[in-house]
Amino acid sequence: MKITSLNNELIKETANLHQRQYRDEQSLFLLEGRNCVEEAISSGLKIERVFVLDGEKEFSGTENILTNEAVLRKISTTETPPKVVAVANQVNYKWNNNYNKIILLEGIKDAGNLGTIIRTSAAFGVDAVILYGDTVDLYNPKCVRSSVGNLWKIPVFSMKSKDELIKISKNYSIIGTLPNSDNTVMLNDFKKKSKILIMFGSEASGLSAELKNIADENITIEMSDNVESLNLSISVGVVLYSLMTMSY
Repeated sequence: MKITSLNNELIKETANLHQRQYRDEQSLFLLEGRNCVEEAISSGLKIERVFVLDGEKEFSGTENILTNEAVLRKISTTETPPKVVAVANQVNYKWNNNYNKIILLEGIKDAGNLGTIIRTSAAFGVDAVILYGDTVDLYNPKCVRSSVGNLWKIPVFSMKSKDELIKISKNYSIIGTLPNSDNTVMLNDFKKKSKILIMFGSEASGLSAELKNIADENITIEMSDNVESLNLSISVGVVLYSLMTMSY
């Protein structure tokens, strides 16, 4: 199949996936670039179709649509369009009580940060990620790109209710991440737990009062006194690396 018209209905529908509302309605999202698409296919992600620049190598096992640079520019979200853009199905996970290491991100708004955190979580053995409250769309193209092929390798759940969170976390040690105070333990002094849920607040506001109130313990990252805070994705990376390397 070949499509070269910008007015083709399938091209218009694909371009609509730039918008969160349409992604949610269709349960679809965009993958951009050959490496990303190859990684998704090898991981078993369900691909609806792949748009490939005419003359480039096609993909086996999925529908290929040959096209031109103008069409790829319209359906891509990057300034310089790639030679491959795919439409994939969003993944719905079922909660598993066997998860041992979970992180929660409250009110995260930066799509690039979220993608980086998912990539970091996959690298450091996190079993699941919870997006709590009003957060950026998991399938935002910037999040997809910055996760570098790891978006579908780790379950991600969205939760709005504290009651829902308490229900699934009753067998976990719930850890808040806060600035240094009398109510926190330095990360180096923290004792590793077998089942743990670590909560991170937004860079702007930190953890909300309702989440602070359900924490069993709070930790602080040791750092120089002349630095007020770290980027959220860096903070997550530091905490996860420490947990991976510390003993019980």
